[in-house]
Amino acid sequence: MGCSKGYRVLTVELVFLVLVFYLMMSWPEPVTRWIPQPLPAAAYVSESVNWDSLPQELTNLTSLLYWPPTGGHNSDFLASTSPKTSTYHLAGPAQATYILGSNLEAILVARDHWGRPKAHGGDLFRAQLLGPELKAGVPGEVKDLENGTYLLSFPLLWAGRAQVQVRLIHSSEAVGVLRRVWRETRATVDFRGYFQGTNGIQEVVTCNVDPQSTGARGPTCQYKDVVSGEIWFCAQPPTLPCSALVGHSSGRYLKVTTPHDELLLAGNVTDQKLPSGIAAFLVTPAEPGNRNDMGQKLTWLAYSVLRFEPKASNILGKPSLWCPGAHSPVWDSESALPSRPPCHPGHLSLKPSGFYHQDRWHSTFCSSRSFPTADSILSCLAGRMVYMMGDSTLRQWWEYLRDTVPWMKLRPSGLHNFQLMSHLTSHTTLALKPVDLHVTYQAGPLMAVETTRGTVLHWRAHSWPLRSLRTPVASLHSVARELHGLAGGPYTVVVLGMGAHFTTFPPSVFTRRLAGIRKAVKALLDRAPSTLVVIKLANTGYKSVYGSDWLTLQVNRLLRAAFVGLRVAFVDAWEMTSSLALPDSIHPGRLIVRNEVDLLLSFICPT
Repeated sequence: MGCSKGYRVLTVELVFLVLVFYLMMSWPEPVTRWIPQPLPAAAYVSESVNWDSLPQELTNLTSLLYWPPTGGHNSDFLASTSPKTSTYHLAGPAQATYILGSNLEAILVARDHWGRPKAHGGDLFRAQLLGPELKAGVPGEVKDLENGTYLLSFPLLWAGRAQVQVRLIHSSEAVGVLRRVWRETRATVDFRGYFQGTNGIQEVVTCNVDPQSTGARGPTCQYKDVVSGEIWFCAQPPTLPCSALVGHSSGRYLKVTTPHDELLLAGNVTDQKLPSGIAAFLVTPAEPGNRNDMGQKLTWLAYSVLRFEPKASNILGKPSLWCPGAHSPVWDSESALPSRPPCHPGHLSLKPSGFYHQDRWHSTFCSSRSFPTADSILSCLAGRMVYMMGDSTLRQWWEYLRDTVPWMKLRPSGLHNFQLMSHLTSHTTLALKPVDLHVTYQAGPLMAVETTRGTVLHWRAHSWPLRSLRTPVASLHSVARELHGLAGGPYTVVVLGMGAHFTTFPPSVFTRRLAGIRKAVKALLDRAPSTLVVIKLANTGYKSVYGSDWLTLQVNRLLRAAFVGLRVAFVDAWEMTSSLALPDSIHPGRLIVRNEVDLLLSFICPT
């Protein structure tokens, strides 16, 4: 009896404990202020990453960001790779002509300033096949054999004259500097936080991605986005509370290099052309009798590299008929690309993702379209709500669309004066008209609308870390928070483009940001699978320790891996800005931007 009573008491106690535990777990927490009280700097570990929230490909940064050994530290500048003495030559005997659709291969030998062959790899070379007369270009593949020798491979994708060009972007020794700084320095820039009291007092402090990088000797203010989990830190102002933060801007570029580092990153050895090692040559279509062999070769290429069936012409070779399961296509006398499916998210995009011909980018994995007129652009965007979130290179897309479709450009040529007035009357509303939201232009948000066809075009900068003029903190919305507020659907287009503002921090900072964005993108696609999500990869541009093409390559590796397994589309801005003989710029010219936007529109309007 006593034993039974003991069990009843124990049961009641267990039930009580379970109830308490349930209440602790399920009772909603009180709403916390977005700007909390200051936290001691020691309470934050800057390198912590929630690996459980990352895709598997991102959890192993060592493998994902592998780069061949760069030979270690050597204080002798003349032992570093030189663009003047490094050489390249054809892998086989030279030919008078080459066959359209085949590959050209070459061997590059890296040499130091004395002309001695290097014994290790790790250099960043950029190889291009150019057709200046045809306004054509394609990036070549550079394979590092890790012994000072590199294999270069170029697909021959157009008929006509072509020439090889190779540039040394960074020597292996310079890459060693970039990698050391990127992985071992908490931040290479800082920011300003502007605090304002109700009595008009203003105080300015240093802010950054972690407490240590604020330079604060005491407590810091911590700002955590409750949706994305993103954290920002500012040194605590002398008198004002943390909640008084109202503005944000760029700060300083921090000194992180030695005099020897600066020699390795100097302009005379950075982004320099190598002496030409291969004479210009002619590419011709295959003879009619050889088109079967060429068809088999391209069929293999299509299945093993592009993963779908070919078609095409004088830009590759166009079969007039393709039957699934056939060993090779039937060719006609024209020339073009292999047949590709319409542009849809989820396509496998391997290298090269495309090439230029007559200044137009041709995708190798989908049938990209051209939108040459304002009317064709507006027709594609009719009824669409486009949300662009990212950096200023993505803002260029918004600006291109805004500037390309004002109503003045919709007037067809050849109208007589008596026809012009009626035409203008019926077409003046057809424009993407910007709406003045009275914000800092660099950060946004920006908006343009076309009311007749129901198009709304948004752009806003990603949140911290953002190098910009002073902008209200209230305007800095995290990408994950914005995505969380979208219903999505077949008329919703989301475009994300970021990377340039993250090269000044260790890879874990960008990895954490991508983890939250991936989670938000997945939730958006789960609740509205018909939503189109497009990822713009970072483009070429900067050549310094703060932002470099080598750092951009690593950022793009993280971007691709972050969205693996999700039905998203990619616009490879890296290849689109490194395929022509144009000077690199973090903000590419209109030719490049037009082709980037055309590929975006090809995903919105695939047919």
